[in-house]
Amino acid sequence: MKVLQIGKFYPIRGGVEKVEYDLMIGLSGRGIRCDMLCASTEDHPEATIKINEFATLFVVPTQIKAAATMLAPKMVLKLRRIARNYDIIHIHHPDPMATLALFLSGYKGKVILHWHSDILKQKALLKIYKPFQSWLIKRANLIAGTSPVYVQESPFLQQWQSKVDYIPIGVDVDYNQSTLTKTLKDEYLNKKLIFSLGRLVEYKGYEYLIKSAKYLDDSYRIVIGGKGPLKEELELLIIENNLAEKVKLLGFMSDEEVIAYYQACDLFCLSSILKTEAFAIVQIEAMAYSKPIVSTKIPESGVSWVNLNGESGITVDICNEKALASAFHTILSDEILYKKLSNGSRKRYLEFFTQQKMVDKCLQIYNKI
Repeated sequence: MKVLQIGKFYPIRGGVEKVEYDLMIGLSGRGIRCDMLCASTEDHPEATIKINEFATLFVVPTQIKAAATMLAPKMVLKLRRIARNYDIIHIHHPDPMATLALFLSGYKGKVILHWHSDILKQKALLKIYKPFQSWLIKRANLIAGTSPVYVQESPFLQQWQSKVDYIPIGVDVDYNQSTLTKTLKDEYLNKKLIFSLGRLVEYKGYEYLIKSAKYLDDSYRIVIGGKGPLKEELELLIIENNLAEKVKLLGFMSDEEVIAYYQACDLFCLSSILKTEAFAIVQIEAMAYSKPIVSTKIPESGVSWVNLNGESGITVDICNEKALASAFHTILSDEILYKKLSNGSRKRYLEFFTQQKMVDKCLQIYNKI
């Protein structure tokens, strides 16, 4: 079996790219030929990189930015040259450039469409791209979501449920105790530490997470890792609500710092409010460390499927700071419940969200078609 993953960018800078790269590594590690074709980030040169005996990474240069997307015309030429070498092309959506390349490639083999997310905000792009998206949906032998909920609810896939399946995202984490973990535990000694991680953008709902601190006593601390365009606005919100002693924006975090906060925190919160949050890899990273999760019930999203209410954590309504605070208090004031959710979080991670489980399910789908 020979497989080509087609997706966005290298070096990796987002969740979709990490999934396709991890699939390439996992499948090639089992002796399956699995290459990857992607566009470069703006500063990375064109390259052919041999990853191992069974995996090669083809990077083509990004040359044009139009309609809020990056275009790499050389991807079309490259795919036309190599497409016939593969039994399966596994294309990651949304990626207009990858879709265009496949459309123009003349490829006649099997196609897996990995549906990570609908195109939601880029209305102008969707208007141009929609005919190609419709072609790709029809062309695909199978459409795989990251959760059963998202692909069942997507308005673009309603007529194609007969060929829909899902491959839950899986990650491996570093369980070695970070040298920073003890420092953090000492810093937040006798405090209930709530950790959140992500870009400081609207759909993450951080204003509600910050406001939730108004309903918590002084034994709680909320820390939010990540950078983004709303940094100043959120800092002002903290000051205006006199929450500087309870809420802290951590800014950009190194990998070691992220691991340390996962290890040191008492629970993880995902406060997102829009379907743009389709899965949230940060949830499963926290679950790997046995942390209970408080997340939101985002309509048509897979977030609440990942964090199962009452099993791995608690889910609450979106845009509701009081509900977030209540969930924090419920979990962190009840030792028996905390232990149940902590164990359930770890169990659910092991059952669904390890990298091995992701590769296993992907391979099942390949064999199916």
